[in-house]
Amino acid sequence: MLTERAPVGPGSWLLVHAAGSGVGCAAVQMGRLLGATVVATAGGAEKCERARALGAEHVVDSSRQDFLEEVKRLTARRGVDVVFEHTGTATWDRSVRALVQGGRLVTCGATSGHDARIDLRYLFARQISLVGSTMGTRAELAKVLELAAAGRLHAVVDRVFPLADGVHAQEVLASRAHFGKLVLVPWDQG
Repeated sequence: MLTERAPVGPGSWLLVHAAGSGVGCAAVQMGRLLGATVVATAGGAEKCERARALGAEHVVDSSRQDFLEEVKRLTARRGVDVVFEHTGTATWDRSVRALVQGGRLVTCGATSGHDARIDLRYLFARQISLVGSTMGTRAELAKVLELAAAGRLHAVVDRVFPLADGVHAQEVLASRAHFGKLVLVPWDQG
């Protein structure tokens, strides 16, 4: 998403939503690795500190701050070049408004809902690009694995659950009481 679909690099500003999610953790790390200034959103002080530790230069506590106001403040009203969006309805409209003229919003999910609305006048007047993304190519996967093997990217795993505890893992996921991935394994860790 950040190398091919909506590339970022040195000098660019990147907004990553839900930095405590698995994909959010990866986006924060990748954005920093590519040289972007990363602004991350996370819910609560602990998640904000963990997002900062992953490489976010600026963190917005979404449980008490409006990310759009913070983006405008941080960028002197300029906005960000790219929004890494995967939350959907809850952040969509403000994500579009957080973009610079000619900015790009790249999305791979709809956690908070799929009904995303947009004022088309804002879209064409600001020359914004909306980009959808799913899985990468095998070559991109190989590059990510190479970066992980070199210690430049890290998988962030919050907890590992035996498959028998799948319902509990789903409850933890729904409660948003995790930072990073939850992993289910077919055996008991005991």
